[in-house]
Amino acid sequence: MARPRVGIIGNSYLINDEYPAHAGGTMNSEAVAEVAGAMPLLIPADPRFVSVPELLDSFDGFLFTGGRPNVHPEEYGEAATEAHGAFDRARDAIALPLIRALVERGQPFFGICRGFQEVNVALGGTLHPEIRDLPGRMNHRMPPDGTLEEKFALRHKVTLAEGGVFHRLLGATEVMTNTLHGQGIKTAGPRIVIEGHAPDGTPEAIHVADAPGFALAVQWHPEYRAACDPVSRPLFEAFGRAVAAWAGGERSALRKSA
Repeated sequence: MARPRVGIIGNSYLINDEYPAHAGGTMNSEAVAEVAGAMPLLIPADPRFVSVPELLDSFDGFLFTGGRPNVHPEEYGEAATEAHGAFDRARDAIALPLIRALVERGQPFFGICRGFQEVNVALGGTLHPEIRDLPGRMNHRMPPDGTLEEKFALRHKVTLAEGGVFHRLLGATEVMTNTLHGQGIKTAGPRIVIEGHAPDGTPEAIHVADAPGFALAVQWHPEYRAACDPVSRPLFEAFGRAVAAWAGGERSALRKSA
């Protein structure tokens, strides 16, 4: 039996600082294949190669991954500064309208890190360029040195809204997560429901209000060792159920998956 197809939104990347490529972390594919039970396919997120209507018809669900480039602040009405870092305008041009279309169709998607920020921006929200520069905030960035295990180590708790979607999926109102991001939500879009916060108040888990399908995103990286992490696994399993339901012709799969 054919597996449901999940499109993984890739990033523009230069190999050896000169060879253009589209890249996606292997751990994203592992989480989709091994935990969500779907076929992972990397999408070259560039409107020269793909269109939103084509993507909607070609996949059962989408994973909006993390990535070093940030959403360009022009997408939420602000001017770019040095603090905003690098950008990937081609990904902006695909990811943001794709998210809006998915919300309206009820087609499942899961946002991670940059993907979390894309969901907020796509639905009218804004971002802080650098969380660690805000008074009272911790440094949420990836440690600059150390092994991969050390960089993706659990570093802070996330407090989840009691009775919310994430509480129902994870069975807890407090979980431990990694943290590898510089930016974060400044103002939430009108339909963005913030269900999880770090100890310093940084938003960490969101869903889209009244979305007819699975429309969740987290600021941390649940794809890391998703098969054995007690927080990551239920998220990808729920995403997988929603994708399978869509592939099977069912709709409104968010409540069923939770």
